[in-house]
Amino acid sequence: MATVELRFSALPEHVRTARLVAAAVARRAGVDEAVLDEVRLAVGEACSRAVGLHQIGGIDAPVKVALIEEEKQFSIEVGDEAPHAVPAERVSGGAAADADVEAEEDEMGLAVISGLVDDVEVTTGENGGLIRMTWPAAPPAVTVG
Repeated sequence: MATVELRFSALPEHVRTARLVAAAVARRAGVDEAVLDEVRLAVGEACSRAVGLHQIGGIDAPVKVALIEEEKQFSIEVGDEAPHAVPAERVSGGAAADADVEAEEDEMGLAVISGLVDDVEVTTGENGGLIRMTWPAAPPAVTVG
């Protein structure tokens, strides 16, 4: 099992690099060529979401991406350090409209990711969140020659 870890400043210009690295590692891990565009798009959406959460929350910590190659699957974990409130804890009063807009954007991003990836796990809490996306992979064929 091989793992590649990326950490990048929460800036939109770094999302493209994360997408390119994810696609390259996915290809090497044996993810089907036809699925690589979905990998790129899903990673881009997850990283953009994490960058946005860090920027909104004023968090200086880097966004974390782990690319995990296992025997028959390839997983990507995108982590943020933004505190995630459960709906009952959402702000009320004048800031409620802003919180609602942010929540809608967050839900839309997660819906896009769920539409691109069959196997998605989202965990959130006070100390941040993690999106784990998994695709089937076949190890590259070894040629003897």
